[in-house]
Amino acid sequence: MTDLQSASTRALLIEDDLSVREAVAIAFEGLGFLVRAEPTGESMGQMVSEFRPDVAIIDIQLPAGPNGFQLARQVIAQAGVPVVFLTAADGLDDRLAGFEAGGDDYVVKPFAMAELLARVRAVLRRSGRLDSPVIEIRDLLIDDNAKQALRGGVELDLTPTEFELLSVLTRAPNQVFSKGQLLSQIWGFDSYDPNLVEVHVSALRRKLDAHGPRVVHTVRGRGYVFRL
Repeated sequence: MTDLQSASTRALLIEDDLSVREAVAIAFEGLGFLVRAEPTGESMGQMVSEFRPDVAIIDIQLPAGPNGFQLARQVIAQAGVPVVFLTAADGLDDRLAGFEAGGDDYVVKPFAMAELLARVRAVLRRSGRLDSPVIEIRDLLIDDNAKQALRGGVELDLTPTEFELLSVLTRAPNQVFSKGQLLSQIWGFDSYDPNLVEVHVSALRRKLDAHGPRVVHTVRGRGYVFRL
């Protein structure tokens, strides 16, 4: 059994900052989400009808068209999906307005990518749109809620970072993740020393390889991939 619920989960992102929009899209696609990323919500009704999102991630201060609060009300009325605000507006009044508009969570910029991913997944689980936190692939079982991984029935003694690495890689098997993508998703920032990734991948491999054949592979010049 392979549980990759996120592979069919659709995230609609409305964010006018190109660098933020691209970084968020890459991070979510790396976990197997289908992402539609747009700079404004001027055609929100059409986007929702065509894309059928499971969650909407919306900036509040947009350069054109309706603001984020208006878009949240529209997408909730049209599709009934959860909304996470992603914004630099960090005042109490802004937060209250976001929740009054129907938002399920409110993430303030600058933000850690890992936190945004975790909050969106939590919102999806609460709404019943992300069914199972468990991945089971052959002899490997990963329980995201319990932060526990087993191989061949034996619990692996993983650090929190090693567990997050394994979770990211196994939720998108056969997809190559660059060191920059892994830094962004797990550490929330992509300007750390890439050797940090190598050290943690090596440690994770040793623990996995002790209980079976290699499953985390290096793709020279590109990054790492989970492959059985």
